[in-house]
Amino acid sequence: MRCQPRQGHDSGLQVPPSTMVDMTTSYAIHAEGLVKHFGDTKALDGIDIAVPEGTVLGVLGPNGAGKTTAVRILATLLQPDAGHATIAGYDLAKSPTDVRRSIGLTGQYASVDEQLTGRENLVLVARLLDFTRESAGTRATELLEQFGLTEAADRRTGTYSGGMRRRLDLAASLVGRPTVIFLDEPTTGLDPSKRDDMWNIVRSLTDAGTTVLLTTQYLEEADALADTISVIDKGLVIANGTPEELKRVVGGRSLQVRPTHTRDFADVSSMLTQIIGRPVEEPSKGLLAVPVTDGSALTEVVAGLAQRGIDVTELALKLPGLDEVFFSLTGKSAPADDPSDELELVR
Repeated sequence: MRCQPRQGHDSGLQVPPSTMVDMTTSYAIHAEGLVKHFGDTKALDGIDIAVPEGTVLGVLGPNGAGKTTAVRILATLLQPDAGHATIAGYDLAKSPTDVRRSIGLTGQYASVDEQLTGRENLVLVARLLDFTRESAGTRATELLEQFGLTEAADRRTGTYSGGMRRRLDLAASLVGRPTVIFLDEPTTGLDPSKRDDMWNIVRSLTDAGTTVLLTTQYLEEADALADTISVIDKGLVIANGTPEELKRVVGGRSLQVRPTHTRDFADVSSMLTQIIGRPVEEPSKGLLAVPVTDGSALTEVVAGLAQRGIDVTELALKLPGLDEVFFSLTGKSAPADDPSDELELVR
């Protein structure tokens, strides 16, 4: 996603130059100047998007920032008031039918029919996409196997767990073999283990060359999956870059040391204060951390530990987490789940 902080939005940050659009790159999603008003509310204020083929763009923002509006426009569910976009090479305004054939869309909540079995849900979607009866059955079987749902294929989906329903919902969005997938908070409501399963599925999609635009409320999800991250606030893209680039923009690295033995805790704390000249913090039990401006102190700390014969189980220079990045950019905590922002699904 290409962006420049717009005039009037004081983020206090500079966008990394490497995030600007490279005109030699092939983009699966490319939009310029998207604007959308709802009455007096400006949901989008001219955002530019450029997602290279086979990559994941993570979109973060507070509730009401414009994330879902952008997805709805790109998925042909809304028309922009201004701007231009292409999806998989098709013009959004001139060839919406071709765009729909090229995309898959999964919202925050599973949209499967609870009265049908898993297999019947997938066959229904395939038939709506003009698959023959035979090819619809074949495609359903392929997806049930891919998503680990073969054993439950002929059970009513009303008996599925939340994780199974989410997997089936994502499988349904892939029936037509789309080249671009829009995932609107795909792991909402899932426990951590099921979230990991969904992450692995997303990774397998990009490994196969699929392009993914992912909106998420989980900052660790964006950090784990996204090649690039864009932060939207008040209808504007206020920052964009790889997770590491955004962390460097915010700054605030810290040197962290975890002594192996508790008896060395006070000695290590004193040594860090002496070398770096700043107060030492304890962000978690047994871990010492001190802010640093660069990595030059690391060598001196390593030498000091060796000289004192102190063993450590952790020694690292840490960039700030995405939660700190998000707060620095927006002045708000990480976005919370908001059921009112659910994406309407059109298959």
